[in-house]
Amino acid sequence: MKIAVVGLGYVGLSLAVLLSQNNEVVALDIVKEKVDDVNNRKSPIKDTEIEEFLKKKLNLKATIDKEEAYEKADFVIVATPTDYDPERKYFNTESVDSVLKDVVQINSNAIIVIKSTVPVGYTKEARRRLKTENIIFSPEFLREGKALYDNLYPSRIIVGDKTRKGEQFANLLKEASLKRDVPVLLTNSTEAEAIKLFANTFLAMRVAFFNELDTFAEIRGLDTKQIIEGVCLDPRIGNFYNNPSFGYGGYCLPKDTKQLLANYENIPNSLMTAIVEANETRKNHIVNMVLKRNPKIVGIYRLAMKKDSDNFRQSAIIDIIRRLKSSAINMIIYEPVITEPMFYNIEVINDLEEFKEKSDLILANRMEPELKDVFEKVYTRDLFERD
Repeated sequence: MKIAVVGLGYVGLSLAVLLSQNNEVVALDIVKEKVDDVNNRKSPIKDTEIEEFLKKKLNLKATIDKEEAYEKADFVIVATPTDYDPERKYFNTESVDSVLKDVVQINSNAIIVIKSTVPVGYTKEARRRLKTENIIFSPEFLREGKALYDNLYPSRIIVGDKTRKGEQFANLLKEASLKRDVPVLLTNSTEAEAIKLFANTFLAMRVAFFNELDTFAEIRGLDTKQIIEGVCLDPRIGNFYNNPSFGYGGYCLPKDTKQLLANYENIPNSLMTAIVEANETRKNHIVNMVLKRNPKIVGIYRLAMKKDSDNFRQSAIIDIIRRLKSSAINMIIYEPVITEPMFYNIEVINDLEEFKEKSDLILANRMEPELKDVFEKVYTRDLFERD
């Protein structure tokens, strides 16, 4: 197959690498540096498996020329970013809209697969608007820093199309995976869109639950870890995805929960509203616990939300920084990814020892061994030292 992949973020790059094992793949992006990196077999994002696979013999080329990418493609996979617009109370899908329009004009026979997260009902409306049945939706379920791994060993493959087109795309993903007996589900497009939003909102609910458990224990002076371990011995709950944090963040959970809640307009709900509100409550609690300590200088250790990630988009610590700034708290930041001397008008110190020495209190969403020597300075809710 000839496949075009639009967008060289976690989703797009991992799919481009995955599918170029068995197919001819052209990856398209508007950022020339990313394109050059891929053509030089260098990963523009931090992902161990992607870095390793780029050293292998892949039928993969990157370009900034959309005509080159689309004109001969059998499939065009759209993995451009969409974000929740709080004013419109809807995802901003302009990047996806633009790609769909271009592909239909350049190559109307191509099957377009939307991997970007979109509002419930978007694919059906796009087919009507562009007068084509060649648009399908397939949700992705990837972790930052583990995107290719999660494509090689997928938990499930879901494609929002019950025709031959959907079956063909599901087979492409299945053939490229290394996992046997991958569950495959073909659904209608709108149901597939809903699956993505409900799945991520459930995960956000689980994060919020254990965070509120932790808030209770912290204020009451109880041992959170003992409570979580006891609760999670129930096999229906399970000992996973239960490590407290400063709040859920990242590419998916914040925007997907808000989008699902927006889709609930005029539909009775309590839980969906509470999940979104709980995350803000958690961040406020973390800030209050910092303020109680009355530190002179708060050190922010890393902005990335997860271990082994260099992405801090929508990271909970960013919102906490904003709240602390409004309380006139002096801060410094340790983040090796940032090369500029300032971030949000806060000094960035890339010498770890200097950072530790200057900080009265160190905020760490995730604990690392390099902080163990100043553990008495560290405020973290990371109890299991994992994500």
